[in-house]
Amino acid sequence: MRPGQGDIFRRVCSAPFPAAVATALLLFGSACGPRPRPDAAPPTATVVRSTFVSVGSPAPSVHASTLAEDGDAVVIAWFAGPYESHPEVAIWLTRCRAGTCETPRIVASGAAPDGRRYPTWNPVLFRTRDGALQLYYKVGPNPREWWGMRMRSTDGGRRWSAPERLPDGILGPIKDKPVPLASGRWVSPSSTEAPDSANAWRVHFELSDDDGRTWRRTTPRRGPVPDVDAIQPTILRHADGRLQALARTRGPGRIAVSWSEDDGESWSPLGLTDLPNPNSGLDAVTLRDGRHLLIYNHASEGRTPLNLAISRDGVRWTPLVTLESEPGEYSYPAIIEGTDGTIHATWTWKRQRIRHMEIRLR
Repeated sequence: MRPGQGDIFRRVCSAPFPAAVATALLLFGSACGPRPRPDAAPPTATVVRSTFVSVGSPAPSVHASTLAEDGDAVVIAWFAGPYESHPEVAIWLTRCRAGTCETPRIVASGAAPDGRRYPTWNPVLFRTRDGALQLYYKVGPNPREWWGMRMRSTDGGRRWSAPERLPDGILGPIKDKPVPLASGRWVSPSSTEAPDSANAWRVHFELSDDDGRTWRRTTPRRGPVPDVDAIQPTILRHADGRLQALARTRGPGRIAVSWSEDDGESWSPLGLTDLPNPNSGLDAVTLRDGRHLLIYNHASEGRTPLNLAISRDGVRWTPLVTLESEPGEYSYPAIIEGTDGTIHATWTWKRQRIRHMEIRLR
């Protein structure tokens, strides 16, 4: 990015758009940001369908969606309740097909055996090799004291096993989906928010080589400079076998990055990308054709706009489409590629609903 271009990018991409301009951006992609490589045809995106999926939930506050494909349906979950951290906050779920969603229902709560009730947080759906769905989520009074939980479904999320608590020290995926490797290993992106006075944010990864029966943790190496405060990583897979993690930060105002060359066993010290981050969650996915998609807030503060960018190397990103640009909060996105190549993305819409968008790429 040339000197001064970043400031221009932020001003242009953060400005509210009239409805007609916003529609054109959705259909033809945003012109903001670094130019695509001259030797590559510019990628394009077409919005196939955009719907709200959390209509029917009586909760006034909804947040942190996740999604997985099940045949010709998409399973979507989120947490909702009176307000974030309220004990009645529960995990809701629906199944959507061709823009029509089933009535949302509660599938998990923070009810404890002793009768106490805690809020639930950040569900993550993950489809395993045998076709089953796993639902990971957190339970606890706050992100510094929560613990990991898991449930399983063999019928696309219609019925779920009893909740099980993950082993001490294992939180499960904190916001974004685990990545299965060719070796059979699962690499789960996770993080902690320390309860000490420093309140440090630290990225880590949880590895399983036996389909989630046992787990162990690994943490990025420390570098010569102070650690970047980062949480909620997402993982990309590269053709040369490397893994790349991108993570939310606070303070630097940019997305953090770490690399692994040994299937997630070890990770480079966290560095910073050129992409902005307003202390907000993000997600990414590696497509079957090897390209990478990143859904994030391209802003240094505030959770608008919400953007989709594409890359071939995970380093140089081309803005693809502006998904939201009006005032308000558009945050905590999730993204997957369907078996037919359709891109499915969900995100928090003003803490009132979850939006689901289907996109076709070229």
